[in-house]
Amino acid sequence: MPNPTNLDLDLVRAFVMVSESRSFTRAGERLGRSQSAISLQVRRLEDLIGEPLFQRDARRVSLTDKGEVFLAQARRLLRVNDDIVAALAADEVEGEVRMGAPEDFATAHLPAVLGAFARSHPRIALSVTCDLTLRLLDRMSAGELDLALVKREPLGGELGVRVWREPLVWVGRDGEDLTSGKVVSLIAAPSPCVYRRRATTALDEAGRAWRIAYTSPSVAGQLAALRAGLGVSVLPRAMVPDDLAILAGEAPPLADGEIALIRNREAGPAADRLAEHVLAALDRAVAQRG
Repeated sequence: MPNPTNLDLDLVRAFVMVSESRSFTRAGERLGRSQSAISLQVRRLEDLIGEPLFQRDARRVSLTDKGEVFLAQARRLLRVNDDIVAALAADEVEGEVRMGAPEDFATAHLPAVLGAFARSHPRIALSVTCDLTLRLLDRMSAGELDLALVKREPLGGELGVRVWREPLVWVGRDGEDLTSGKVVSLIAAPSPCVYRRRATTALDEAGRAWRIAYTSPSVAGQLAALRAGLGVSVLPRAMVPDDLAILAGEAPPLADGEIALIRNREAGPAADRLAEHVLAALDRAVAQRG
């Protein structure tokens, strides 16, 4: 029986950091190593696995098909290691973490994730802010947030680490339609809003006339307007309540919605611990969705 191959966790962590940042240089900065050292670690890991994990060219680094498959397993391997270390050193990590997230994603997916973290890390105080993505990015740039979950355009690899992806759909009251020739009444969050821009861009590209019929900064306000029949909106599929309809027919196509996690480089160990927890929890949620 051949001897099993034991993966070096330092090599695995270097691979994950490169896959998240799409850069050997940025991965080195995060791990406190040189670009050449990270490159050597990844090549050693590829030699162990026997397959290339990255496609490299002068402009960008991207995962191979094998790399995409291995990434989920690598995160799982690191999660087990980090959970063990966290359990042994839980009492040593303390402080405050300021986190931002879009209201719709925070409402649907974060309460259980953050609740579990708060229970397992009682010495870390969480401060969570819900706002539009572009405002969260402004607050991150100003140093007012340690972590943020933000909406990004598909394949927007330069903005954080993708943690969630799901279809966006047109939503309205049952019986509402998006028939060609009809001016589309839109219900949306105020500008700047990624989903508002996604809706207007899709309509423009389809040559459809539209108007903003109702603006609300809250998801609850937008849903109330949809239920009143004031127009249609764009929402993640998982956010559509049972009493509203997903509109098909002549609806302009929409690219999937993506959520990415970004970190403030100045954030401390408490923020790193929360980032690891959020990545692991959302990885599990994605796996459970199939």
